[in-house]
Amino acid sequence: MLLRKNKKLIFIGDSVTDAGRNYSADMAGYDSWGNGYVNLINGALTATYPDYQTMVINKGVNGNDILKLATRWQQDVLDLKPDYVSILIGVNDAWRHFDTAVFQQRDDLVDVALYTRTYQKLINQTRSVTDKIIVVGPFMFEPNRTEPMRAMVDQFAVVARQLADKNELLYIDVQSKIDRFLTQNSSYILTQDRVHPNFQGNMLVATTWLNAIDFDWKRGE
Repeated sequence: MLLRKNKKLIFIGDSVTDAGRNYSADMAGYDSWGNGYVNLINGALTATYPDYQTMVINKGVNGNDILKLATRWQQDVLDLKPDYVSILIGVNDAWRHFDTAVFQQRDDLVDVALYTRTYQKLINQTRSVTDKIIVVGPFMFEPNRTEPMRAMVDQFAVVARQLADKNELLYIDVQSKIDRFLTQNSSYILTQDRVHPNFQGNMLVATTWLNAIDFDWKRGE
């Protein structure tokens, strides 16, 4: 498995990562992981690799795009000196182009170039504390790849993959797993709004993440 014993693992991103976590909870303590994929990953690591004593920290924040993520990177990542950092960001960067922000005529929308520059900057900064960075591609529970928002999410995912390749980082492709599921079932099995996963959707994200780090599901048998 990619992780080593007695290490600190930070998950950072938007509401998909946040998943209702208690901001007042002790770090890596009860109620701090939210109700999403981070909580499921923490449970799997605790139950299957108890001797590793992995400290799992959830630093997802509702509504974040990559610019908002960057404003808190020092406090929520660098200052904590993590051993591993898993980043999932991009769906809000696309979503703001299609919700009420359009009618507000906002000038802070993120395009591909800005997303690329900012993401690379975060990677560079993180390498001052660790080079064990995991890039999770942004995803959407929408089977039609030509649907405008899905198409833009895919553009950001391409950038995330390219940056992972360029910087020799692990890239986790959740979208391909979603797309395979959607060839057989409706998106409503996994989500209510095409963006936020329900329990089943979070299970898909968590298992994809764990499989990507070579988690041994039969360990201890």
